[in-house]
Amino acid sequence: MTIPSPRTAAGLRREHLHKYVAWVTDACRDPGTRSALRAGLRRDLDHVRPMHRIVAPWLPRHRRVSETEERAFYLVASMIADRPRHTFTTEDEPAEAAEEAPPTPPVADGPGSAPVRENEDTWSEHWGRSLGHCLAQAVTEGPGREREMRVSNAEARLHLLTRQSAAGLHRHLPATVRHLRQTGIDVDWVRLMEDLIAWPAFSGRISRRWLQDYYRKTYEDQRNKSDQTDENALLDNRP
Repeated sequence: MTIPSPRTAAGLRREHLHKYVAWVTDACRDPGTRSALRAGLRRDLDHVRPMHRIVAPWLPRHRRVSETEERAFYLVASMIADRPRHTFTTEDEPAEAAEEAPPTPPVADGPGSAPVRENEDTWSEHWGRSLGHCLAQAVTEGPGREREMRVSNAEARLHLLTRQSAAGLHRHLPATVRHLRQTGIDVDWVRLMEDLIAWPAFSGRISRRWLQDYYRKTYEDQRNKSDQTDENALLDNRP
């Protein structure tokens, strides 16, 4: 008999963020909602009045929420909405977590829990693709040369982002996300939200992780291509 593991605060928060991202994505099928969210790009929280009715019900209610955490909810919603209209009509199949997502915002204090970091070794495994990994994917998996994000471009963007304050991230992230979208790479929104929320306390650690993920993946891609080249050369030289 399998005994279910207890649900941790970090796990509950992750579930809530998954539901939030899925709910926002689904809500963006409505043109009015999409327009209201997209209008919040690069604006501070005092100038995004149309967004409050959509985002505020998802914010934690039973504890103090930092402005950084609020910004993460608003920024991610606005970046999700910042997509061409037709992409919301057919291709957004509800994610696994979305199947459990309520049609209306939750009452529970889901994301609640202040940012809690799990063991470093299990962080990437459990929490998805970092922004560094996504940028590396844009370099290594971009479909077609004309759409590929050049290595120097990706590196420059990544280093720029890792030098930012929380406010600076909110100014620069939308352009990077658009670039990723143009290369056909999806952002891991839940992972990004976690990183944004934790940024004031863990910016150094998160920056390190983004850079490590980027260089690890691009190195693996180069090594695989080199191995393939060597293998092809051996096959061509067979007697």
